[in-house]
Amino acid sequence: MAMMTLQNPVKARFERITTDLKDVTKAQKSFGKALDKALPHRELPMETDAMADHPRLINRAIAMHLLREGQFSVASTFLKEATDHPPGREAHTISQTDEDGDDDMESEDDLEDEMAGLHSEHLQNKFAEMYSILSQLKDHNLLPAISWAHANGVHLEARGSTLEFELIKLQYVWLFKGPSVNGLPDDPATNGLGGAINYARQNFPRFQNRHLLEIQQLSSAVVFAPNLAKSPYSHIFETESAFEDVAMSFTREFCSLLGLSAESPLYIAVTAGSIALPRLIKYTTYMREKKTEWTTENELAFATPLPEFMIYHPIFVCPVSKEQTTQDNPPMMLSCGHVLCRESLNNIVKAARYKCPYCPTEGHLKDAIQIRL
Repeated sequence: MAMMTLQNPVKARFERITTDLKDVTKAQKSFGKALDKALPHRELPMETDAMADHPRLINRAIAMHLLREGQFSVASTFLKEATDHPPGREAHTISQTDEDGDDDMESEDDLEDEMAGLHSEHLQNKFAEMYSILSQLKDHNLLPAISWAHANGVHLEARGSTLEFELIKLQYVWLFKGPSVNGLPDDPATNGLGGAINYARQNFPRFQNRHLLEIQQLSSAVVFAPNLAKSPYSHIFETESAFEDVAMSFTREFCSLLGLSAESPLYIAVTAGSIALPRLIKYTTYMREKKTEWTTENELAFATPLPEFMIYHPIFVCPVSKEQTTQDNPPMMLSCGHVLCRESLNNIVKAARYKCPYCPTEGHLKDAIQIRL
């Protein structure tokens, strides 16, 4: 009798749990059916894999992406495995053209050398330095970034970069805010209004030639220090997104000095492909129903709406034909220095000689040089 009394509450609890699980299982199955209906499994629109012939190029892109993301241990493991178990030799490496439109696609040895370069400590150390500085910027410490910009000032100046001034300007603003905002030691000589003035005297003079107006505005704001929020210079001292903006500028300039783009090419390619894929599937399905095909390999039959940061301007437009150059129609530099696309050059050639359409210079077709921008 006592056992029955004890079993009844336990049994009731188990039945209640089972009922609850049935409701959860039913909802889960319904969700699965709705998901399958809304997102049916579809075959990829391409019957052939365009990247299958270039596994080494893909490995290089993945390794570079991992390095750029600061995943150094993962990149090291990936590179080791890619080197220990190299993919088969690309079938079209020699005959295919590259993105420049010529036939100098990197050879097997070039790719192996570059993979070894990615494995080098130098490149990893560079990205480690970049992430260390970005971490400091995230904590509102500008000094490491300023030191880097000053050390690379010659190269940044040659590029027309304003990064060093932007960093020093933000440091001035940050000191101007005072210890109650920036959390730095409360020393009138190095922080607050007095610290900002001293910092400006030490660093602003060498930027007068390029940034005189901004320096004047920053200096004039001292007069409005008691009521800066209602002054004409209040917008200059807003720091809500300033650190994020300067971090993006720093990343862009750092990568540029390494000969790299600010964004990861792998990320851009995958994101753009993901945006284009639904339209491509829809278009391919329609074309199959109509029993027709799009035969142009390097061009889609429709435009894909991409975000602004993925829209790149043409590198070169021929001044004669007004057309953008392509792989099959690359830019050619004449002996006089003017540049035309190859088709326009061929149209003005007579008996292997040409006359430049923009100056009196004449030359031989063999003297024209293909340029890579």
